[in-house]
Amino acid sequence: MDYLARTTAPFGDDLWEQIDSTVVEAAKKCIVGRRFLPLYGPLGAGIQGVNVDAQTKEEEFEDDFVRTTGRKFVELPQLYADFMILWRDLEASQRMGTPIDLSAVSRAAQALAKAEDKMIFFGNKALGLEGLLNAQGITTMKREDWGTGENAFSNIAAAAALLDEKGIIGRYSLAMGPDLYYQLQRIQPGTGMMEIDRIRELLGGRVFKSNTLAGKALLVCSEAQYMDLAVGQDMAASYLELVDLNHHFRILETVALRVKNGEAIVVFE
Repeated sequence: MDYLARTTAPFGDDLWEQIDSTVVEAAKKCIVGRRFLPLYGPLGAGIQGVNVDAQTKEEEFEDDFVRTTGRKFVELPQLYADFMILWRDLEASQRMGTPIDLSAVSRAAQALAKAEDKMIFFGNKALGLEGLLNAQGITTMKREDWGTGENAFSNIAAAAALLDEKGIIGRYSLAMGPDLYYQLQRIQPGTGMMEIDRIRELLGGRVFKSNTLAGKALLVCSEAQYMDLAVGQDMAASYLELVDLNHHFRILETVALRVKNGEAIVVFE
């Protein structure tokens, strides 16, 4: 079944290839969460939910029945953003070879990428989805003034040491808002190094800036046994309808964050 309705669109594969490449390139420029989270999937567009297993997962046997404890199920919600291509622009491109302006595609792809990051970091209360900033079991740590001295490096090193002491071993990734990120663009006195470079060296380069995290920062152990991003339908463009001769499209995906161990997250507050 062509659920993306591409075969009903009144144009060929060439335009779809341009749209697809535009979606990928635009999303890459602002998407953050899936740059450090392991991916689980893609599982397929028809998958509507996934299980999230805690470390305490086990089977219990009672009265000839077996049930799994330490497991919950979450919905794979659909995220989407719409855009439109004017019929005259498409006609000019097909008849006269005029390059078609796909700025609307880029804007929609970036809006969808930002919505995905918002869900990853903050969750969705209505859907019962946890985010990295509010998952059960996270550790909070006081954030010192990252604009002075070596407070930022010391804070982050202390958080990494805390994870290590708990036995949370693996790749540590730091995500923060632009305001905090730009505070780190300075030479650290006595070292000759940028503060951001010292932190990158500490974390193996895994430092990320997200516009959804204004005034916030967190350090996570981004290994699949602690967390991942479940993907049903990965980001793809579909054809919606023809209205007033103009072509309407939707970029969609189905994704959900799975936090399996909140202790692998340190939030700076």
